[in-house]
Amino acid sequence: MSHVDTEIASQPACWRRAQEAKPEGLPADGERVAVVGCGTSLYIAQAYAVLREAAGLGETDAFAASEYPANRRYDRVVAITRSGTTTEVLAALARVPEGTPTVALTGDLDTPVVGAADTVVDLSYADEKSVVQTRFATTALVLLRAALGLVPDDLVEQAERAVADPLPEAAVASEQFTFLGTGWTIGLANEAALKLREAAGAWTESYAAMEYRHGPISVTGPRSTVWFLGAPPAGLLDQIGATGAYASVSDADPLADLIRAQRLAVALAGRRGLDPDRPQGLTRSIVLADS
Repeated sequence: MSHVDTEIASQPACWRRAQEAKPEGLPADGERVAVVGCGTSLYIAQAYAVLREAAGLGETDAFAASEYPANRRYDRVVAITRSGTTTEVLAALARVPEGTPTVALTGDLDTPVVGAADTVVDLSYADEKSVVQTRFATTALVLLRAALGLVPDDLVEQAERAVADPLPEAAVASEQFTFLGTGWTIGLANEAALKLREAAGAWTESYAAMEYRHGPISVTGPRSTVWFLGAPPAGLLDQIGATGAYASVSDADPLADLIRAQRLAVALAGRRGLDPDRPQGLTRSIVLADS
């Protein structure tokens, strides 16, 4: 069994622990907040930013860490970094104006991010051995959602079902994949697509659901899967059905459904003879040499 298999299966336990956490340093109601990250952490930042702002708790912007606009005023900057060593995240924290509080969510307390942020949230219990992120990212989002009061009472039970239920055979047999979301689940769609690219080298795309009609549907056919993170917009399923593609729609919380997409990535890697723990061209942390 791969590391990522074990880490995917451990998510319900990690989520339970995250729901019970009461970390210091997270944004207060009304603060204007920037959230930064890279790769998977960026997509978690996108989901959190939409959730927080939609809940009326304050303007919240998500940025790739390399694109953080230090000249824009924020009341707090949140950084998400599993490794605690990602070059762009550390550089973004260094650019935060003096006097602006910073908080980092990380899986490793023995890393430079501990000295770079004012407050550190310890998620070492969700750290991972695999290059491919799964439980750290989802646990971070559960913790952030819990702080907003936006976690369903049965989320852990939903996660347990997502770990155990069989995957749809039509999806496992597909050759092209599109993940769609709306609002906060656009970030989850981006993350699901990234998992399939990383672990299985699959032809995978992700979009805001209503944008799918504006061009991307043209690549969809009988060997495609279109996977919704959350409810599909009215009429879109009929258009997908006309292409012959398989459509995945779940009543589960979209974060729980992301677990199924993670498992799909591992299953596809197995079919293709790939090691899902070691994606081509990737390492656990992106540390850039000085130019």
